[in-house]
Amino acid sequence: MPDAETSAARPAPVKRDDIPGWFFSLDRAAFGHLLSAQSAAGVTGDILELGSYLGRSAVLLGDHLQPGERLTVCDLFDSEAGDADNAAEMAMSYRKTLTRSAFEANYLAFHRELPEIVQAPTSVLADGRIPAGSCRFVHVDASHLYEHVAGDIAVARSALAEDGLVALDDYRSEHTPGVSAAVWEAVFIGGLRPVLLTPMKFYGTWGDAAAVREVLLRRDWRAGGYTVDEDTIAGSAVVRLNYQVKPPVERSTSRRLALDLLPPVATRATRRMLRTLRERRAAPPVPNA
Repeated sequence: MPDAETSAARPAPVKRDDIPGWFFSLDRAAFGHLLSAQSAAGVTGDILELGSYLGRSAVLLGDHLQPGERLTVCDLFDSEAGDADNAAEMAMSYRKTLTRSAFEANYLAFHRELPEIVQAPTSVLADGRIPAGSCRFVHVDASHLYEHVAGDIAVARSALAEDGLVALDDYRSEHTPGVSAAVWEAVFIGGLRPVLLTPMKFYGTWGDAAAVREVLLRRDWRAGGYTVDEDTIAGSAVVRLNYQVKPPVERSTSRRLALDLLPPVATRATRRMLRTLRERRAAPPVPNA
């Protein structure tokens, strides 16, 4: 959760990790890989973000804009929510830290120009202001309420070109069941094809899921410190990426080998001696009489 420090009091970010938020390294890598692959393949189109908080993900999206492309960001920022449930969610999680001025300062620390900003509930985008089929990538990370997320997914579907990609945040968190309901409804009823699952985000397309999967597997994710698994959901092959769990630090090989080679009696005596030495080092000094 955001801390109680107001965003206005924060210094300008020097590096991207200075921007508060929950856009972690694995999803940064996934966004970068997929967006770069689109550009390398000659795919063009605008980028849309529904819910931006303080700009950590928007800054990365802005990195991948090609000439003539537009990034549109829609967020309430410090405006009042349009309904009581949404207002309660914002008061619990964002109200103390989220302001448009903080977002703009963070974005301009890394880009010369701001994206197009729509300061309003994401539902306003259902009026067609985002041209149908104009986007190649949509990131949905706004309200966690089912009705709102379902509406955001509908906006994404309309905005995306045939093989465009949508990334949906918090699809599996225990405190966001409304997101889960909307996401899996879109899969099993709305034709959304899953292509990638990470601990935080669901990635899908209404286009060619097999082509996206092929793009994903071109990268050696394991070399980057991630695990790679595959599943099948609703007839689509799905890649799962997660962080590798580092093994616990073991004793040095030479010390472990020496203990293993000693006879049992000597090994037990050595272990007792080492334990006694550790306890003595940890004990507080005895004051002078």
